[in-house]
Amino acid sequence: MAPKKTNANTIDWKSELLEGGDVVRELFREVLQEVLEAEMTETVQARPGERTAERVGLRSGYYSRTLITRVGKLELRVPQDRDGRFSTQLFERYQRSEKALVSALAEMYVQGVSTRKVKAITEELCGHSFSASSISDINKTLDEQLAQFSSRRLDEEYPYLILDARYERVRENGTIHKRAVLVAIGINWDGRRCVLGVDLANRESISSWKEFLLGLRRRGLTGVELVVTDDHAGLRAAIAEVLPEAAWQRCYVHFLRNCLDHLPRKGDDDCLRELRWIYERRNLGEARNDLAAWIAKWETRYAKLVSWVEENIEETLTFYRLPAQHHKHLKSTNMLERLNEELKRRTHVVRIFPNAASCLRLVRALAVETHENWIEATRYLNMDLLREHKKQLLREVA
Repeated sequence: MAPKKTNANTIDWKSELLEGGDVVRELFREVLQEVLEAEMTETVQARPGERTAERVGLRSGYYSRTLITRVGKLELRVPQDRDGRFSTQLFERYQRSEKALVSALAEMYVQGVSTRKVKAITEELCGHSFSASSISDINKTLDEQLAQFSSRRLDEEYPYLILDARYERVRENGTIHKRAVLVAIGINWDGRRCVLGVDLANRESISSWKEFLLGLRRRGLTGVELVVTDDHAGLRAAIAEVLPEAAWQRCYVHFLRNCLDHLPRKGDDDCLRELRWIYERRNLGEARNDLAAWIAKWETRYAKLVSWVEENIEETLTFYRLPAQHHKHLKSTNMLERLNEELKRRTHVVRIFPNAASCLRLVRALAVETHENWIEATRYLNMDLLREHKKQLLREVA
């Protein structure tokens, strides 16, 4: 195969990013500078030099501030206003997860489990080598912030709850173990996604999931009407015990993957494709009609698969109880899977955590960052639809 031709003027963005190249560093600096300018414009209700009736303040120059990132130090000009109204959360919010990452890398170096590359990364990020005392100082402030987030009261109801876990590698007593990262996302009655909890467990089990859910209960979790998860036996049992009032939706994506265990390796692709279509129907009646047709078509050829589907598919159709506009968001754990992919992308830099504390510190810091972005974003779901849907069901019962 002929080598792929590249333009000499084309920037290798991936290499630049990994190596902390000047091009990406400058691009990143410009973006963050624009964020600061936009925040100031919002504060004073006017662009630089603009005269409007809505203006509520005047700009008053800049001061310099250094932001440490994974592509190096960025020198930014932070705008000021005469009345001192302007305050940016950019540095605190961004550096929370950055500090967690730097801390994990630094601990690897100090504990002697890293490579020269890790040492180079930490020195490039912060401009100096790390001592045990400097790491301790970094962690103390960060841990206090994360502890406040992870123990905060859940004072509002979350009708939708999505649970999942992923694994990180952690060094313990000289050996490397996989630790489960348990994550809970809730959707409140305002229609916004919230990270409710992140914790570490030795493995996914009924006891670890039960303790995790009980922790959410102790913090005030109420009003859960639907829980979306995969088919992990321990998780299912814990939900049944701690959240018996909630309906359970088995992730249809995981279900379709499980179907492969009952289908011959050279099975017809149309079989699963047509099964997937069932989840695109407008209501449960249509879905069951399609299911009956699917069974009639494939039961002779793939009897084992069809029998298994008949026994288990109802668990994946719970989402049809919801308003149609909510179906695509609540029939799978994809929402949480995307968060887990982001965690994976960021924790991959560390690869093997030096201890459980550093692992939990980083994943919680990243979760806080995601949570704050979600809270400030537009509503994820229109929950008025769920309210009306419930009223309609009550009218039908009456």
